[in-house]
Amino acid sequence: MFNWLSQVTVLTGLNLRTISQRLGASLAAAVGVAGVVAVFVTTLSIAEGFRRTLLSSASPDTAIVLRSGSDGEMMSGLQREATDIIVGKPGVARNAQGGPVASAELYVVADIPKKSTGTDANVPLRGVQPAAFEVRKELKIVQGRRFEPGRSEVIVGKAASQEFAGLDLGSKLHFGESDWTVVGIFTAGGSVAESEIWCDVGVLQPAYRRGSSFQAVYAKLQSPQAFDDFKDNLTRDPRLDVKVIREADYYAGQTRTINGIITGLGYLIASLMAVGAVFGAINTMYSAVASRTREIATLRALGFRGGPVVVSVLAESLLLALAGGLLGAAISYFAFNGYQTATMNWSSFSQVAFSFAVTPRLLVQGLVYSLLMGLIGGLFPAIRAARMPVATALREL
Repeated sequence: MFNWLSQVTVLTGLNLRTISQRLGASLAAAVGVAGVVAVFVTTLSIAEGFRRTLLSSASPDTAIVLRSGSDGEMMSGLQREATDIIVGKPGVARNAQGGPVASAELYVVADIPKKSTGTDANVPLRGVQPAAFEVRKELKIVQGRRFEPGRSEVIVGKAASQEFAGLDLGSKLHFGESDWTVVGIFTAGGSVAESEIWCDVGVLQPAYRRGSSFQAVYAKLQSPQAFDDFKDNLTRDPRLDVKVIREADYYAGQTRTINGIITGLGYLIASLMAVGAVFGAINTMYSAVASRTREIATLRALGFRGGPVVVSVLAESLLLALAGGLLGAAISYFAFNGYQTATMNWSSFSQVAFSFAVTPRLLVQGLVYSLLMGLIGGLFPAIRAARMPVATALREL
């Protein structure tokens, strides 16, 4: 075993010392792998960033109540009588004044142009009750102030103000049948709420001719363990026709469609690009073997076995692929991590502003992918080098 390992060490060291003689081809192979890894990691970081934005909204002690059969707020509808029953149920947390920490809300979309393209996008416009600020305690006003109940005022999420035009502090807007003034900018811990515009639900309802209807109730529970009893109490009440879902489960469901599309696209593009990168690695390694035919034959004649030859060629191919993978991962991280954009949330048919998230897990995936390309690219040249007849190779060149 020691002799075999010694042969591998000697051959691998010899291969690596002669890379400079094949620098052009070696760099081309590494850059090809880098391109694949950069595209692969960056594309998957879109899905990861979108998922993080939605799931960061989730609180374990918050429940969302929708009309039975609804997949999301846009397709839900609740009358005031129903929302009054819901917020009065046992299990709902109470504030210092004894009122329920629950907000009956209306969710519509407003056409606002993107700053980057100038084209209109569906931006979420959410009408809330005062308790909404207690339900989402992570929400902080960073500029201006909160809207005043009963007035046509809105506050805008920081991500929305950065991504869409006309949402600066003091801006005048026209939604529905009313004119609105932006009186505040807020953050919400990087959650999906930062992509939204908030206002008083009592003002939004007549502006969109919604009467006294709502679409969802967000309720802060006394504890996460209170969810099951709260759900059973609501679903068994004959006056109600509702579904109750944990906030985390609700937003996890909303990520599935877009994540599936982006992840599938990322793997498809990376796979197609990987074919070219693998062929580049194969050509590079075949050239390396061909340029050292006599050298390999001489070593074989001196007693070096085929196994160490295979391993040494694979080691060179894997090293080049790893270098390319590290380069591609670095490009993806430094160029795109934290890059903010917006995309359609197909569950709510509205825009969600989010940031690319190049995570350690994605970087590791990219490096593993690069090593896989290097393994495939070096395998056949390595086998050819090991099977090369010694006598024939010594007569070449």
